[in-house]
Amino acid sequence: MPQTRKDQTAPADAAASTGIPQSGGSDDAVELSVVMPCLNESQTLAVCIEKALGFFERANVAGEVIIADNGSTDGSRRIAADLGVRVIDVSHRGYGSALAGGIDAARGKYIVMGDADDSYDFSSLGPFLDKLRAGCDLVMGNRFKGGIRSGAMPALHRYLGNPALTAISRLFFKSRCGDVYCGLRGFSKSAYQTMRPSSPGMEFALEMLVRATMFGLRVDEVPTTLSPDGRGRAPHLRTWRDGWRSLRFYMLFSPKWLFGYPGMLLMLLGAAVGLWLLPGPRQVGGISLDVHTLLFAGTAVSLGFQAVVFAACAKVLAINTGLHPPSKRFDKFVGQTTLESGLALGALLVLVGLVIAVLAIAGWRAEHFGDLDPFNTMRLVIPSVLAMTLGVQTMFASFFLGLLQIRRARD
Repeated sequence: MPQTRKDQTAPADAAASTGIPQSGGSDDAVELSVVMPCLNESQTLAVCIEKALGFFERANVAGEVIIADNGSTDGSRRIAADLGVRVIDVSHRGYGSALAGGIDAARGKYIVMGDADDSYDFSSLGPFLDKLRAGCDLVMGNRFKGGIRSGAMPALHRYLGNPALTAISRLFFKSRCGDVYCGLRGFSKSAYQTMRPSSPGMEFALEMLVRATMFGLRVDEVPTTLSPDGRGRAPHLRTWRDGWRSLRFYMLFSPKWLFGYPGMLLMLLGAAVGLWLLPGPRQVGGISLDVHTLLFAGTAVSLGFQAVVFAACAKVLAINTGLHPPSKRFDKFVGQTTLESGLALGALLVLVGLVIAVLAIAGWRAEHFGDLDPFNTMRLVIPSVLAMTLGVQTMFASFFLGLLQIRRARD
């Protein structure tokens, strides 16, 4: 997402005093860029900048600090400028927007991002840089391994929220990261061009990790510490709202878990119950199950099938738009599923449904089109309607997938 930025370059003598190349210098002269998103961080911004500059000097690293300001009104920009670092004004509000603006302006081969609230130690970036120099594409900090100081993380986040969302990340995307929410992380500029997260809000950090995993980038983690927020005010994070946004992001980025697996489970359960009830009513304890339950089972099969179709279409769309990398296994499946084969399968299902409907009508005729026993008749009507519904859904899905494949071929 393009951001509106204004690059405020620090005075040349201030930049030179910290070993930071001037803004007009070559990008190759900068090895490490430290990007800090900023929104009214005047209480802690200076100490964060000084820690990063101190690290550059001690480690003899050619580096720069970039403050991606998101509309501060408390003098944060002046503090950064007085310390001789670059300030990038990002007009589009949001944590992700600020980071994207700062990262786009970074000149370093490697980038480390972290919050400017003094909760992360910018004086201890050596392990991140070592991993990046060794070839890692993304290096995540792990606060659970490095240490969480008293009062630094609410108990709800520490023992429920973060572990649960980390477990979902491992399940959905095969991530090996043990702390998905750690805001201190490093990556190469080239890897960022591959990940290219676009979320304007706090999901930016999650999207970075998910896309790095999906695109097969080399991801590693190092222990890091977390200190209490030094700003003395309420954090921007909102527990339940942001927790839901994270879960929503995971689901939207994983069609197979949002649609595919639930749909297949619904289909299997519906089919199993339907086949069990098709010969006649069943007794479970003192409960009698009959055609009413059979109807619900048929509905479950239909809804489950529709969810599976959604999963396939969403996957093709995600690949077409670059949200997901191409998948050889999925491409092989889609390549074998032609429009004509889908239409043939759909037509066959409709034909099966019509045949069953004819049998039901024949039974009705035998009763001289009079009153029928619904408990017997519905055992033909329900499968008939279900087969015709699945057939029509299959044909519609085949046309839609065909349309998506045409778009992908053009791209």
